[in-house]
Amino acid sequence: MCDVQNKNNEGSGILKAAWLIALVTILSKIIGFLRDVVTAKYYGTTWQSDAYFYAYQIPSFAIILLGGVGGPLHSATVAVFSKLIPDISNKPDEFVNKLYNTFLMASVLFFSMLGILFFIFAPQVMSIIINNGTSEMIALSAKHLQIMTPVFIVGGIVGIYYGLLITYKKFMLPNFSPIMMSLVIIAGCLCVPLLNKFTSIQISDKNCYILAWATTFGAICQFLLQFPQIKKLGFMYKPNFCFWNNPELKTLIELVFPAILSSTIGQLHIYIDMFFTSSLKNGAWTSLGYANRIFQFPVGILVTAFLVPLFPLFTRLVAQKDNEGIRSYFNKGVGLLFYVAIPIIVGIATVGMDAVRLVFERGEFDYYSSVMVFEALLYLSVSILPYVFRDSITRVYYAFDDAKTPFVIATSSIVLKILFNYIFINIMGMQIGGITLSTSLVTLYNAIGLGVLMNKKINLDYKDLFINLAKMVAVGGISLVLCLFTAKWMETFSSSINLQVFEFLRICVVSVVLSISYITMSLLLKIGYVDELKARILAKIRK
Repeated sequence: MCDVQNKNNEGSGILKAAWLIALVTILSKIIGFLRDVVTAKYYGTTWQSDAYFYAYQIPSFAIILLGGVGGPLHSATVAVFSKLIPDISNKPDEFVNKLYNTFLMASVLFFSMLGILFFIFAPQVMSIIINNGTSEMIALSAKHLQIMTPVFIVGGIVGIYYGLLITYKKFMLPNFSPIMMSLVIIAGCLCVPLLNKFTSIQISDKNCYILAWATTFGAICQFLLQFPQIKKLGFMYKPNFCFWNNPELKTLIELVFPAILSSTIGQLHIYIDMFFTSSLKNGAWTSLGYANRIFQFPVGILVTAFLVPLFPLFTRLVAQKDNEGIRSYFNKGVGLLFYVAIPIIVGIATVGMDAVRLVFERGEFDYYSSVMVFEALLYLSVSILPYVFRDSITRVYYAFDDAKTPFVIATSSIVLKILFNYIFINIMGMQIGGITLSTSLVTLYNAIGLGVLMNKKINLDYKDLFINLAKMVAVGGISLVLCLFTAKWMETFSSSINLQVFEFLRICVVSVVLSISYITMSLLLKIGYVDELKARILAKIRK
């Protein structure tokens, strides 16, 4: 009876944490969205913006993929330190502090060497990635990369800090600190017109140098924001080079190394996309970047809100050998993610173009740019379901101290990525949509592979999960038809209303139709997760 009560309390705590994280993540995503709007206004989709975004993909690998929430450093830190710190109300002991400093020094040394190599060989690296780019684009992209190489060092430190904060259930700061980079980039973009307007200094930043410098300074601000909290928790910085005969560090490295390789494989997919995109029209890579950030706006909120509090729980359940708990929390978490993901796909398909135009189309960002971004976004949207499943089940692998299986699956998908890109771009003649369609298919392959292999390790009993998913897809299909009809009907009013007002109204009306139809039919079909969510909400209202 006590165990059931404890699980209910823990589930309620996770839901509360998820809501709080969602709120902070929403704020972070909104600021990030404003960053993209400002960047699009002043730089548009040009070959110069392509050069910056090509270069940005390499340091972003350190600050977002390796060092970000859910990255290898964060995941490995949570997996190891959650077991070494059973009571988070106490400050870390000497042993934990020593391990922290050893891991920190190993990370700083590794990423410093990586940053130096990229600084020296920036022209050669960019000439390989931008295979079909002009010499001017390659040279400009190499300069951007050199400016942003300090991000490598910061990314490693931030990843470890994220993990420690999550271990101590400090969920807010890791999800808040990315706002710093967005704010710095926004300030950098705005400073050019302000200086030109109010001073005698005249600056032209057509080559996007301010974006590169702002990215570097923004990453440093993320570190500065977290450092005081880490110190407050009791982690003291004392350089430690005890790399040998250290079992805990060995466990960390055994988790981190395959996970870094796995993330590197994921990054390699991006470099493959960059290689194929360089043969397309100017602004193609910039458009892909904006489409991906629109995609990440809702999906990132979902995944971060649910998986950040669930991951430490998975780790503890594995340590307790509570397979039933893992199965229950996994299926409920993924089920809720599926349920919210389907309306996002429907919304993108019906009013995605309206949203892109309303948000971005101003200044240097024109209708032609909107078409490119929406094409990429439409094909990318179908990957939402496999994306949330893949990211969720990867956390379960990490909880079992297994980073090798995700690495093997990711490695095996490289050939598929190249094949799909070649078919869609070179044979079928698709443009930007071919790149994102390829990404969606590879994500599906990764999700299926990880799901099948995990079921051999622990029976997660997907039956109820996928029965409910089938119901959700059916409900989503009906909602899609209703939303398309509504969007088409509203075109009769487009000539009598200002374009931006019309786009805003159509998004609002379609959203209302989608919400009412989707929720109503979900309740009629008695989709399990909806009933549970409804019960929790009603209980809160009664309170």
